[in-house]
This record gives sequence, C-alpha cells and structure tokens, in this order.
Amino acid sequence: MADKFTVEIIRNAAIFASEEMGIVLRNTAYSPNIKDRLDHTCSILTPNGELAAQAEHIPVHLGSMAIGVKNTLEYLEKEGTSLEPGDIIIVNDPYIAGTHLNDITLLKPVYAKGKLVAIVADKAHHVDVGGSVPGSLGGDVKELLQEGIVIPPLKIAEGGKLREDLIKIIAENVRTPEYFKGDLKAQIAALNVGERRVLELVEKYGVDTILEAWNEILEYTEKYTQNRVRSLGVFGKFEAEDYLELNDKILRIRVKLELKENGEIVVNFNGTDRQVEAPINAVYGVTVAATSFAIKSIIDPEMPVNHGFYRAVKILAPPGTLVNPIKPAPVSGGNTETSQRIADVVFKALAEAFPEKVPAASCGTMTNVTMGGLVDGKRWAFYETIGCGSGGRPNSDGIDGIHTNMTNTLNTPIERIEADYPIIMVEYRLRADSEGPGTFRGGLGITRAFKLTKGKATVTVLAERCKTSPWGLRGGGLGERARHYVIKKDGSLIELGCKETITIEEGDIVYINTPGGGGYGDPCKRSKELILKDLEDGRISLERARKKYCFSS
Repeated sequence: MADKFTVEIIRNAAIFASEEMGIVLRNTAYSPNIKDRLDHTCSILTPNGELAAQAEHIPVHLGSMAIGVKNTLEYLEKEGTSLEPGDIIIVNDPYIAGTHLNDITLLKPVYAKGKLVAIVADKAHHVDVGGSVPGSLGGDVKELLQEGIVIPPLKIAEGGKLREDLIKIIAENVRTPEYFKGDLKAQIAALNVGERRVLELVEKYGVDTILEAWNEILEYTEKYTQNRVRSLGVFGKFEAEDYLELNDKILRIRVKLELKENGEIVVNFNGTDRQVEAPINAVYGVTVAATSFAIKSIIDPEMPVNHGFYRAVKILAPPGTLVNPIKPAPVSGGNTETSQRIADVVFKALAEAFPEKVPAASCGTMTNVTMGGLVDGKRWAFYETIGCGSGGRPNSDGIDGIHTNMTNTLNTPIERIEADYPIIMVEYRLRADSEGPGTFRGGLGITRAFKLTKGKATVTVLAERCKTSPWGLRGGGLGERARHYVIKKDGSLIELGCKETITIEEGDIVYINTPGGGGYGDPCKRSKELILKDLEDGRISLERARKKYCFSS
C-alpha cells in the first residue's frame, strides 16, 4: 500500500507534469491564439478517464475535461475501438468532448509493462474549424454543422504513426490549415511530454503504486470537499437567476444550490429556459466547468480539484435546456458566453449563503471577436476574447481590464496582430465611467478598436451584456453595458448588437467596448480618497463622481 508521503509526491508531480505539458504546447504552437493568448489546457487522468491532475489553465476547459475524456472512452468502447500503445485520439464534437468545435481535444494512453497506467490529454482552441464564418463563431447560426467540422473520437495516430490522411481531410475543411497543422503537432508534443513524465513516475514507484495513488488522490479530494463544506457550517437551499440575450428576447438561467450537512453539494438548473436555435446553448461539460469553478472559488480557492471533487458535487441539468442541449443545437457561444452566465448565477446563489465572500458580478462575457477574409489569394482568420471589469469585492475594488471567471487567457499582443494580419490597432484603453458604482467599485471595461488595412473582411461579435447589466451586491450599482459599433471610412457609424456578423472594407474601424463589473456596497460610502484617485487617473468623470458617489468637490 502506498504511504501518504508517496501519494502526495505523485499528486504534485502529476500537476507539475500537466503544467509542463502546457509550456510545451504554448512554445511549439503556431497560432497567436494558443502561443500568445494561452487558450489551451492539459491534464492527466486515470486509466478509466477520471481527472487526476490538471494545470492552472482555462477554467472552462478544465472542468469539461473531466466530462469529455470519460465520454470519449465510453464512445470508443461502444464502437469497439481499443486504445493501444502509441495511439492518439482526436475529438471536437461538443456533445462528447464537452465545450465547442474550436476546442480540439487529443488524448493518449500511457502504457507501462503492458498495463494502462494513465491517460494524458490536452485541449486547444483552434482559430478556425470551418463553418459559416471565419473563426467558426457565427452569431446567427441555427445548428451545429454551421459552426464547423464535427470530429467524432477517431485515431489520429495508431501505434505511434500519424494518420496523415485524416489530418489532410480536416485541414481541407478549415480556413487556416497551416495553423491547424502546427497547433495539432504542438498538442501531440505536449502529450508526449506528459507520457514521459508519467513513465518516469512508474519507473520510480512501480505500476501498482501509481494506480493505487490515483485512487488515493481522488478519495482524499472527495473527503476534503465534504469536510470543507461541513466546516463552513452553512446548510440549506439557495436560489438565483440571471439572463442571456438574443437579439429579440431575454432567456433565463435558474439555479437551486443545496449545501448538505453530510458535506455534499447539489446544484440543480431546473427552471432554466429551453435550448434555442442560436449559438448560446452550453453543453453539459461547460455547465459542470462553470458550476465547479464558482463553487471552488467560494468554498476554498486553494483546494485540489480532480474527479474526487465531482463525487461530492452533484450537478443536475435538465436535457434540452440552455445548460444541457440536445444535438444538433449550436453551442459555440455556450462555451464562452453561457459559461460566464452560469458562473454568475451560481455566484449569486452563493452570495445568499456567504454574503461576505462573494463579489459583485463581473462583466459576464468573454466578448469574442473574429475576423477573416481573403488577401492576395490567401485566407486569414483572427480570433480573440477581450477583457473587461471584474466585480467589486467585499473589501476592495474590482480589477480593471481583465479576463474574468471562465476565461484565463491573455490579450493578443498588438505587435503580433499587426505582423500577422491586415489589421492595425487604433485604440486600446480602459473604458472610463464603465464601472459599477459602489463602496468598492467594479472594474473598468476595455475599448479596443481594429482597423482593416486591406481588402474586405467578415467580422463577428459574439458577446453578452448589451441589454442586461452586471449586477451589484449590498447596494452596489450596475456595471455599464457593452457597446460595439463600426466607423466606416466615410465617417458613418453602424451600431452592432452583441451577436452580429458584418462585412467591413479597407479603412473601416471596429470598436469594441466591454462591460464594467458590478459595484459592491453603497456608492455614497466610498472613501473620498478613492474617488479622488479615480478622478486623477481618469477612471471616472467628475460628473459621474457627483451623480453616482454623492461627491462634492
């Protein structure tokens, strides 16, 4: 039997191996979205697909990995497909892999002495996977096939040999095949590193010890989660709702969260609106990711998360709803936008239970912007998400201009954008007066403006909070809503909704203005020193200080 010290060494070594996989993936990737923005995630799982270790990468990827790999293994078993040494599986079907089509998941079995000892997996957001618009995130799609090529679990490598025929088929169905091929090989390189690190652990401790350690790690996390919930001493049912936007309607996400005396947590999304023919449905893996992120953030941000956590936390999402759609509902924005709203609504429910631990709402959107076109006979596609304001907190302001909650990416460096694409940046700044007023104000949103320098381009904005505002807490005010528009080269202005696709021409400028975070506490109780500092820094105007903060100079 493995002693506790050995188990702890193996646990931390697996986490570090996942981190190293991420570094390799980043360093060898081709696309700016992965190399510069770090839109990827790496994990190590048990032989039956239970999450054992993960790196601190993208929250929406991490939680869904626990669902996606098990789904993939079940699919392969039903198909009669065995996992052999040197095999690599590729999958992006959201109803199996657990996010959206742009996120391509690879997994590789790790064998030692003829026995399966682990599975290494990674997921990366590829800038384009086909579909109706460049970047594959169309705001007006009605079914999954319009979002890109759907890849069921297939062997992209068998016995250590790549299937170049399959790679060629996929590459022919995307707009940026060089990025696809380069990023795919980066993912494979990361898997190989993860495999080596697991085999090093096996060499040192033996097969039986490693397999036993996986079980011990999961059991420990299950008991830790239950003990942590019991120690907080808050039990009961807590409810909340929040809203998603379509151009013609508002949709509801409703949650009931129960903290039980036995240490279990049950989260039920019954009452959430039905799925729609629009890209804001979130597959179950996304719902699990967003829910577990919010719960972990409040009950214990430092606690380990692996499959043991999901033994203590039950997440119920009625099939056919926004939070667990039935195929072929489109889901591209469910991964980016609905995930944010799921986190918001779970935080809102937790605010009833832990009023001094939960911040006001962050902006509630990743604000996806995709562009693409044809220049000099070559297709190009650009994608990024844009930061915003986080919510005011019980003891401090929200953070200005940051990626919040379900995203953990960086911005794309302007130098990289202008070097790789027919785009120049004409404005990039914090958005003054966008904060939610409060004793502790929300963070400011961002203004980011792109100018097309050549040809024509298709631009899609897939975002939220154009009609609804990030909510405040304890008397705090609402964060400012998003506003997006195009300034044509003739000076005319075209307003854009939060889910819109438009064609622009050389000289046109796309302006993205992201929301601010909600405020926390009565704005009239904000300290004069903090107000003066915000005025000095240009974060708020004098008019706003007087109107929202009861300020008199």
